[in-house]
Amino acid sequence: MGNENHDFLPDDPQPGPSWQKTNWPLVGGGDEDDLTQALDPTVMKAAIKAATAKSAAPLDESAIEAAAMDSIRAMMLIRTYRVRGHLAADLDPLGLSKRDLPADLTPEYHGFTGAALDRQIFIGGFLGKQWATIRELVGILQANYCGKVGLEYMHISDVEERRFLQDRMEGADKSIDFSVLGKKAILQAVVRGEQYEKFLGKKYVGTKRFGLDGGESMIPALEAVIKRGGQMGVREIVVGMAHRGRLNVLANVMAKPYKVIFHEFSGGTANPEDVGGSGDVKYHLGTSTDREFDGIKVHMSLVPNPSHLETVDPVVLGKVRATLTMRDDLEEMDQVLPVLLHGDAAFAGQGIVWECLGFQGIRGYATGGCLHFIINNQIGFTTSPQFARNSPYPSDVAKGVQAPIFHVNGDDPEAVTFACKMAVDFRQKFDKDVVIDMWCYRRFGHNEGDEPSFTQPLMYSQIRQHPPVSEIYAKRLVEEGVVEGGYLGEYAEGFVANLEEEFEASKTYKANEADWFAGRWSGFNRPNDPEGARRNAPTGIENKLFESLGRTLTTVPDDLTIHKTLNRVLDAKRAAFKSGEGFDWATGEALAFGSLVSEGYGVRLSGQDSGRGTFSQRHAVWVDQTDERKYVPLSTVPHGRFEVLDSPLSEYGVLGFEYGYAMTDPKTLVLWEAQFGDFANGAQIIIDQYIAAAEAKWLRANGLVLLLPHGYEGQGPEHSSARLERFLQLCAQDNIQVCNITTPSNYFHVLRRQMHRSFRKPLVIMTPKSLLRHPLAKSELEDFVGNSHFRRLMADRTPPADKDVKKIVLCSGKVGYDLMEARDAAELKDTTVVRVEQLYPFPGEPLTARIERLTNLEEVVWCQEEPKNQGAWSFVEPFIEEALAAAKCKIARPRYAGRSASASPATGLAKRHENEQGALVADALGLSVRSEIRRRTGKK
Repeated sequence: MGNENHDFLPDDPQPGPSWQKTNWPLVGGGDEDDLTQALDPTVMKAAIKAATAKSAAPLDESAIEAAAMDSIRAMMLIRTYRVRGHLAADLDPLGLSKRDLPADLTPEYHGFTGAALDRQIFIGGFLGKQWATIRELVGILQANYCGKVGLEYMHISDVEERRFLQDRMEGADKSIDFSVLGKKAILQAVVRGEQYEKFLGKKYVGTKRFGLDGGESMIPALEAVIKRGGQMGVREIVVGMAHRGRLNVLANVMAKPYKVIFHEFSGGTANPEDVGGSGDVKYHLGTSTDREFDGIKVHMSLVPNPSHLETVDPVVLGKVRATLTMRDDLEEMDQVLPVLLHGDAAFAGQGIVWECLGFQGIRGYATGGCLHFIINNQIGFTTSPQFARNSPYPSDVAKGVQAPIFHVNGDDPEAVTFACKMAVDFRQKFDKDVVIDMWCYRRFGHNEGDEPSFTQPLMYSQIRQHPPVSEIYAKRLVEEGVVEGGYLGEYAEGFVANLEEEFEASKTYKANEADWFAGRWSGFNRPNDPEGARRNAPTGIENKLFESLGRTLTTVPDDLTIHKTLNRVLDAKRAAFKSGEGFDWATGEALAFGSLVSEGYGVRLSGQDSGRGTFSQRHAVWVDQTDERKYVPLSTVPHGRFEVLDSPLSEYGVLGFEYGYAMTDPKTLVLWEAQFGDFANGAQIIIDQYIAAAEAKWLRANGLVLLLPHGYEGQGPEHSSARLERFLQLCAQDNIQVCNITTPSNYFHVLRRQMHRSFRKPLVIMTPKSLLRHPLAKSELEDFVGNSHFRRLMADRTPPADKDVKKIVLCSGKVGYDLMEARDAAELKDTTVVRVEQLYPFPGEPLTARIERLTNLEEVVWCQEEPKNQGAWSFVEPFIEEALAAAKCKIARPRYAGRSASASPATGLAKRHENEQGALVADALGLSVRSEIRRRTGKK
C-alpha cells in the first residue's frame, strides 16, 4: 500500500482580484507589502482626495483627515494581525492552552467601536480590497491568521519572502481546499497511522514503540512533502528524526514492508546473522526506498540515530550536502531536501538545533534549506512546557535565522498537509529553512508502559476523553458529504486485515543481504580478515606527480599579492622541493591532499581555522593583501575536488555534519580539524554514538578523519591533551583507527591509505603542535615516492645495534623526539626508542618481531607525556605484554614512565611543565632528573 498516488494536495491558490492601477501614491498596493508609507497622514490624505475626486460634494479638510486616520488605524490593525495573529490561532487540540484574543487584535484597541465597525474605509489594496468595513476586515484577518494555521513571518527582513507568504495567506478568497479524492486520501493516511499503532500495541503488548498516537496527521503531511517536493524538482529526501513516531514513518511514509518490521519485533534481524555487529532497537533504525507520485520518483532515506534526540540533525544536513555535491546541484540546491522531525522539548532545549539552523546559507554547509517538522506533544517526557522553556513556542529559536514558522492544529490533517505544501514551496523558491509546529498530544506516556498521570493528571484526563484524529476528521467529511457514515470503519477493517496478512508473512520472512555496501558504496566491503584494518596499502606516488605538486604549492599567480611572511614560507618550500629534503608537516599534508585530488578523489577539510591553520602552518588559502581575494592552490589540481572551509564556531554540529558527508560519499576524504584537540569534547555525542559505534549498531561504514592537535608544550590544560585515552577506550572490534604520528611522510601515507583501501574506517589522529616546525620532524623525497607506505611503528633515528640494546623505550607522539635527543646527549649506547604511530588497531605483530631481534633485552619502558590515568598507558599495557609473551621475552611487563595521575590534563605553569617533562624523560632513560632538566632549560 506504500506507493499509491494520493491526490490530496490542495489546489494552487487562485490569485486574488487584480488591484486597480491608479496614480495614487503607494499605500499597500500590489507592489508593496510594508505599511511604513501608509503611516504618513499626508500620503493618506492625498490618497483619499484622489479616491473621492469625482464626488459631487467636496469633502472638507477635517473629514479628509478623519478618513485618513481611519485608514491608518485599519492598516495598523492589519499589520498587528500579521505580526501577532498566530497568538489567537486555534492550535491546541486539547483546549488546555489558554489563548485569549490579545487586546491589540481587537477593533476597540485601534479606535473602532459602534457604528465605526461598519463604515467603509479605504485600505488601498490590502487583503485584495480597496475599501472595506472594519467588521469585514477583522473577519478576513481572523480567517487568515487565527484559524487552524497560525503563521509567524513578520520577523523576516526580506520583503519578497514576506510578500510570498502574504499572497498565499491573505485575502477573502484564501482557504484550505482539497478535492474529494484528496480528502479521502488524507483520511486513509491518518487511519493507516492510527491502526498501525494499535496493531503493534495489540501484537506486542508491553514492548516499547514510542508511538505516534495523537500526532497521526503527520503521515499525510509527509506524503504531501514527497508529492509536492517531486513536483517542485526534489529527487531525494533525507529524513532525520528521534524515536517518537519513527516506526510509523518507517512503515507508512518510507514504505518499509510491514512484515519486515513485524519480523524485527519478533526478535529477527533485518540483516543476515553473519553480518555481525550489536544491532539496535527498532525505533533507531533507518531505511531507504523510492516513492513515486504522478510518475515522479523520489528517493527517500531515513538516517539511523541513537536516543540522543537531535544528534541526527547535522548528520542529515551533511548527507544532503554531499548528495548535492555529487549531483552537481550546489547552485540551485533544489534536488535534495532535508526533512528533520523534532519533539517540542528537544527543539527548544537542545543546542545542536541552533548549531544546525546556523548552517543555513553558509559556504560549504548550505543545503538549500531544511524543512523542520515539530511533533509538538506539549510535553517532554514528564516536563510541561512552562518548565522547559521561557517562550511561547518551542519553535522560537528558528526566528534567529528568519525562518517562517507555521503553527498548526494536529487535529486538522488538512491544515497540517496544507502547511507542509506551502513550506515546500517556500523552501524551493528561497533556499531557506522552514518550520512546521504541529500542536498535538501524546496519547500514552513517554513510552507505552509509562504512566503519565503521575505528573500530568489534568492533561491525561482530557486525552482519555479526546477522540482520535480519524474520528474527528471522518465526522467532518461525512458532514461535507465526502464519505458515507460507515467509510471509516470499513477502511480501517480492510487495512487491519492487510496487517494481519503481513504479520503472518513475517513468521517465515528471511532477510535479504545487508545493503550497507549498496548504491554509492558499491565496490566497498568490510575488511576480509580479522587483521584487515591493520592492512597497509601502497601509497607512494610517482616522482613526476611529486614535482608537479611542488610547483602547484609554491607558484604564486602574477596578480596575487601575498603576505610577506607567507613569501618566506614558500621560499622554504621551494628549497625543500629543490633539494629533496626538509619537508615539513604542512607540506606532507598538502602532498597527500593534492595527490588524492589528482587521482580523482575529493578532499574536504573543515574546522574553525582550517584555511590558514590554527598554528599558521597550513596556508591552504592565500589571501590577497590588497583586496582579500582568495586563492586555493590545491583547487587548481585537475580530476578531483578540493575544498577547505573555515567552519562556524561549532564542534558538535560541524563534526556531525562532516560525519554525514563522509557517510554519503566514500570517495571523498573528509576531515574535521579541532582548533585544539580537546575541543572535540564538545562533540562527544557524535564521537561516542556515531563514529565509534555506528558500524556495529547500524551497519554503516564511514571514513571520516579527525585531526586533533595534541602535545605537551606548557600551554595549559585546554591546549595540551586531545584526550587520547577517551578515543582508545572506545576502540574494539576493528571499529576505528587511532594514530599519533611523528613524521610528515607518515602523515602523508596514513591519509592516502584512508582512500586506497577497499574499506572505510574512521581515523583519529593526534596531530602535533611543536612538531609542525621541529627540526627533526622532517621527511625526505624518498619517504613519499615509490614503494613507500605508512609505518605503524617508527624506528629509532640513530638506533644502536640490536645485540647492544638492553632497554627499549616505547612511546607515541612528540615525546619520542625528547627521548632520542636526551638519549643521544647522554651517549646511551644500549637504549633504543621506538614510536608507536598507530595505537589502534595495535601493531602487535611488528612489535613482537622487533622485540625478538633484541636478544639481550633487559627492560621495556612505556613513556608518555600525559598523566598516568590519561594518555595511552592503560590501553597499551596489555598489548605490550602480549607482544612480550609472543616474542618469548624474559620480561613480562613494561614499566611506566610519565606524569603521575592527575585530575587536570596538564599544568599551565611553564617552569613546572619543564620540570615534569625533564623528569619523565630522565625516568624513562635512567638519567639524573636534575641533569636532564638543566639540559632542557639550558641552565648550568
